[in-house]
Amino acid sequence: MSVYEDRKSALEEYEFRMGLERGRLAVTLDVLTDALVLVGQHGVYCQSARQPGKPAMDIEIISQCITGAKELVSSVMGELQRKKLETL
Repeated sequence: MSVYEDRKSALEEYEFRMGLERGRLAVTLDVLTDALVLVGQHGVYCQSARQPGKPAMDIEIISQCITGAKELVSSVMGELQRKKLETL
């Protein structure tokens, strides 16, 4: 199923409130947050053999990548908002 079908109601809501670009980026942040939660849950069960209590290295790397992606998307949303305010 396409993300456009799967997240249809969220896309419609955010696009209406924030505009097309920022709305889609907001839904993207929601998707990334959901993925981060799932990775975190998996990290509870997939622990490092060398460092008990810590997630396995691949889980940590995935978590860092998703967190970085969220930061980038957030910065783009902020930049779009700043440009919108400049044109007003």
